[in-house]
Amino acid sequence: MKRLGRDAAELTALADHLTAHGLVLEMLAGPLPGIYDPTGPGKLLFAFFAAMAETERENIRESTLEGLDTAARKGKHGGRPPVITDDMLHTVLRRRANGESVEQIQPDLIIPTGKRKGRSPSVASIYRALAEHAKREAYPEAIEAAHADFAALKAGELPGPRTADQPEPAR
Repeated sequence: MKRLGRDAAELTALADHLTAHGLVLEMLAGPLPGIYDPTGPGKLLFAFFAAMAETERENIRESTLEGLDTAARKGKHGGRPPVITDDMLHTVLRRRANGESVEQIQPDLIIPTGKRKGRSPSVASIYRALAEHAKREAYPEAIEAAHADFAALKAGELPGPRTADQPEPAR
């Protein structure tokens, strides 16, 4: 029932809509196995279990968000590892400074970890990493301020307000 609707009201409305169009809703598993009868006590029981499913879904969502927040505070972030490592980026920057194109550099780079380990990164990945690098280089003071704020948070302190000569951290 929790996958059929986002909340109890939506789930009940959907069940009523299906029944109004001549379709029979049958629960295959869970607390109400069998055919759903929208009249009498069946409706009340369906609404109760729909509310319970909504509550369970919210609890799972909250605990997932808490777990992600705890992991982020410990410095752990989900997702795939970056395809372009710092060493690869420095190689690309050095070779581009010597006049080589990304297309010439790309076959010489090897992805060290992940699903594509041992293969070359795509040209698009290299250009994306170069764009991110250029953005970091364009606003170094914002990066430093963000690192200082993060260090203060790890130490249990709240970062102070910014003065006019200090930039806002990048978001």
